[in-house]
Amino acid sequence: MKKTQIFISLFAFVTCILLSTNLYADSSESVVTDGHSHEDVKRGERFFKGLLPFDREYSSCVSCHNLNRVDTLNWNPSAMDIAVKFVDKDFESFQASVMNPVGVKMEASHVNFDISEEDLQTVKIYLDNLAHTGVPPAKPTHYNLILFLFLGLLITWAVVELIFIRKIKLKFIPLIILLGAFGWQVKMIVTDAIKLGRQENYAPDQPIKFSHKVHVGENGIDCMYCHTTVEQSKSAGIPATNLCMNCHILIREGTNSGKFEIAKVVDAAENGHSIEWKRIHNLPDHVYFSHAVHVGSGKLDCMQCHGPVEEMDIMEQHSDLSMGWCVNCHRDTEVDFGNNGYYEHYVKLHEEMKSGAIDSVKAVDIGANDCMRCHY
Repeated sequence: MKKTQIFISLFAFVTCILLSTNLYADSSESVVTDGHSHEDVKRGERFFKGLLPFDREYSSCVSCHNLNRVDTLNWNPSAMDIAVKFVDKDFESFQASVMNPVGVKMEASHVNFDISEEDLQTVKIYLDNLAHTGVPPAKPTHYNLILFLFLGLLITWAVVELIFIRKIKLKFIPLIILLGAFGWQVKMIVTDAIKLGRQENYAPDQPIKFSHKVHVGENGIDCMYCHTTVEQSKSAGIPATNLCMNCHILIREGTNSGKFEIAKVVDAAENGHSIEWKRIHNLPDHVYFSHAVHVGSGKLDCMQCHGPVEEMDIMEQHSDLSMGWCVNCHRDTEVDFGNNGYYEHYVKLHEEMKSGAIDSVKAVDIGANDCMRCHY
């Protein structure tokens, strides 16, 4: 009885400390807009997320303007984009933009949007605060770790049962559990070890919602128009903002995104800012790769490595770019050999092709898989 009372007392004490800590954190949290409290920020958050009002008949703000990353391209500006754009502007500018959005799709989504001025002000307060604090990072999942530990418990139980307890008459049952759990753990370790240093399907959020599907697929822009150094340099090159303005000096409104995303390009060009694009395809530091050799000399098509770029709204790493993937490509890919001046010094291979001894040359035949080609 005494132990139970002590446990309850300790539990209550710890709970009080945690609650008081949370309350203190809430009360001491900075509010970016003068004259407004943390409660104003929380109320604005509830309106933005659609928790208020209870009799709402229109879509919530967050249903279009996402707070966290999504797998598909959401053409609407994110909550953070809106927050950063209007943090230094007055409420009247924000209200005018919300109630009269620019763009066909934006206008359609705001047709039934009905919110009082007072409530909209709290939304502005919430977004101003968001611009300073940022979006809370997504919590990592621990499913694999939990599964791994659970399998470890099964292995431990099976070993203890087989050696010490020995209550189960059918000995093959704990043995099967032991082998199965151990095998699954080995599979998890091998799979994760293979993934080290690789980032297949990596598709980070970019500062501007640029769609290769729109630019390459629908508008037919050639890859080399934007990636100007792909035939002469190790890198394909990231397009300069001024190159974007070749088209967007006239095109100021997108079919899907309205003016919001293109305005970022225009603002960067007019103010001399660089757009901080995030690199998607990365190789380890000990690996050398040259676009000039593969595209300029080898005449490879971009999609051979990068996949169906013309179908990608969100650009992602299509291949795993592992050593095995490169080696197999060198073994299977025929080189544009006969009419390519880059390979004219391979005299013996040219003679063999003319005599009919061979009918094609693959990359592996000209030393593509020699270790020093990539790891010198």
